[in-house]
Amino acid sequence: MRTIIIGGGKIGYNLLKTLKERGHQVTVIERDKDTCMKIAEDIDTDVIWGDGTDLEVLRDAGIDDAEVVAAVTGTDEENLVICQIVKLISNTKKTIARVNNPKNNTMFKNLGIDNTVCSTAVIANLIECALSKDDYRIINTFELGSMILAELLIKEDGPWCNKMVKDLILPKECVFVSLLRGENVIYPRGDTQILFEDKVMIITNNLVLSHLVAELYDGGNKKWL
Repeated sequence: MRTIIIGGGKIGYNLLKTLKERGHQVTVIERDKDTCMKIAEDIDTDVIWGDGTDLEVLRDAGIDDAEVVAAVTGTDEENLVICQIVKLISNTKKTIARVNNPKNNTMFKNLGIDNTVCSTAVIANLIECALSKDDYRIINTFELGSMILAELLIKEDGPWCNKMVKDLILPKECVFVSLLRGENVIYPRGDTQILFEDKVMIITNNLVLSHLVAELYDGGNKKWL
C-alpha cells in the first residue's frame, strides 16, 4: 500500500516506522528541515521538505498514486485543510486526520474526513479500562477508541434479569453480541432469556455505556429514548 504521511513529529515518525516494518511504501512530508534530515538518516524512505497544504508538494510526493493520506501534524486546522485538499484532488483516496481537540472529531467527520485519530480520546478510554468495576468491564476498544466492547454482569435485582432479549429497549448505538453463562457462550436470539450472573457482551460507545451502567447498577433512566 502506498501511503503519504504529512507531519514528521513523534506520531508521524512512529507511524512511518511501523508501516515500513510491515512492508508499505511510504512518503513523508515535513516542513522542518532538521526533522526531515533526521528521518532520512534513520529510515530508508522518501522524505520531502515542504508544506503539506501545498498542492505541488503533494504532487511531488506522489499524491496521484497514493491510496491513503495521513495528516498527523500538531495542528487540527492544518490536518483538516490537508485532508480537504486531498479529497478535492480525488475523493477515492482515504484520508486520516490527527485530532488534538476531541471536540473537533464530529466536525472533521461531517466535513468528509474518512477517519480521525484523537490520542486524548484513546487515553481516556484506556483510563476507563483501568477503572472498570466488578459489575462491568471494558474488554477492548475499536475504531480508535470510538467503539467499546464491554462485559456487563447481570444482578439478581437488576432490570435485565429474567428478561428475554426481545424485550430489552436498547439504543441504536448498542449491539448485543453474546451471553457468557458459566463456561458457555450463548449467541442470543429474541427468545433468549437473560439470567442472574450472566455476563452480557455488548459493543457500544462511551456515552451509551455510561447510560447502561446507570440503568443496570444505579437505577438510572434510559436517556437515549
